[in-house]
Amino acid sequence: MAAKYDDDTQPYWENLIGDFEAANPGYRVELEVVDWEQMDSKVKTYVQTGQQPDILNYNKFSDFARDDLIFKAKDVVSPKVLDDFLPLFADQARYEGIQYGLPFISSARLLFYNKDIFAKAGVSGPPSSWAEVEDAAEKIKKAGDIPLGLPLGAEEAQAEFSIWAMNNGGGWTDTSGKWAVDQRANVETLEFLRKLTKAGLTQPNPEATNRKDVFNQFAQGKIGMLNGAVFMRKGFIDPVDKDLDYGVAPLPSKDGTTHHTLGVQDYLVAFKKHEGKNREAVHKFLDFFYQKKNASKFLSTEGFLSVTKSAGDALSSDAAYYKPFVDALSGARFAPTDNPNWAAVEGAVKQRIGTAVSSAGPEKVLSEIQKTAEKDG
Repeated sequence: MAAKYDDDTQPYWENLIGDFEAANPGYRVELEVVDWEQMDSKVKTYVQTGQQPDILNYNKFSDFARDDLIFKAKDVVSPKVLDDFLPLFADQARYEGIQYGLPFISSARLLFYNKDIFAKAGVSGPPSSWAEVEDAAEKIKKAGDIPLGLPLGAEEAQAEFSIWAMNNGGGWTDTSGKWAVDQRANVETLEFLRKLTKAGLTQPNPEATNRKDVFNQFAQGKIGMLNGAVFMRKGFIDPVDKDLDYGVAPLPSKDGTTHHTLGVQDYLVAFKKHEGKNREAVHKFLDFFYQKKNASKFLSTEGFLSVTKSAGDALSSDAAYYKPFVDALSGARFAPTDNPNWAAVEGAVKQRIGTAVSSAGPEKVLSEIQKTAEKDG
């Protein structure tokens, strides 16, 4: 069961499966590709009804590990594959010190800005601080364009909020790892985003806007700036306007000095089925995928960053574009995916965080999500 990143995802897997079956007579792989907007509900249903796939491409793993539903990584890939994972990503794939998740792809976020819109509005360059974001947004609004893309809809609201919160000294947990969703820095972050929204400095209705919606609007030249991902160019900009004049810059922070990127990693996990009798077939397929040519082809097809040493050269043909994202990963902050309660917290954030800029108060919304985190452990 694979997540759909774009229209190239299914053809990639179909071709890989064809090659695998040709090289391994007697083995057969059934493929299901699911849009990210349906992934959470489908995965939940499959697990609850005992219909989980042998292999799942997903952005969470630790709740499966806690419930003893998935194999340890060392049981389903060769030592060569395990050693090939970059430590930054292998470390994020552990539950209670044991690696269960198999790093699949990674992404980093930077500020994308439209140079033509900035010039038209008299904005000299990308903002570094939140005050500069607000000032640039006001000028862009006066010039007649949408200043800031702010996707707080259910598709990936947790990532957008993380970007702003981490650049205000906030986040999901405190330094000891205890849930701190309702900390003051997070309240201040939502108050700032609410201020921008109420002033008309974002697209209409951020609470109902998904990431892909504003990414498409940016590609069409309609938005001045947004927090974008490394796959923006390949998946959104180039198909619409290869000549779009845009730049990338560090994500703005409240004080304008320290800038953190959001590191995002998706995983492959292998579910135990038929009392573990599927392990040999799963092992064979995963080792096949992680061969350099196969893993690097997925990266180049989809426009992501490498999680393995051997596939890293897939990006070398366009180092100028990818370098700022790779460099940003050295200071990346990640969601607490190693905490099995993250699944419940993330779900609550997707459904509720957007209301904090439209209707409900920030403190109330964060307090509700904090209770979700504590209720689940």
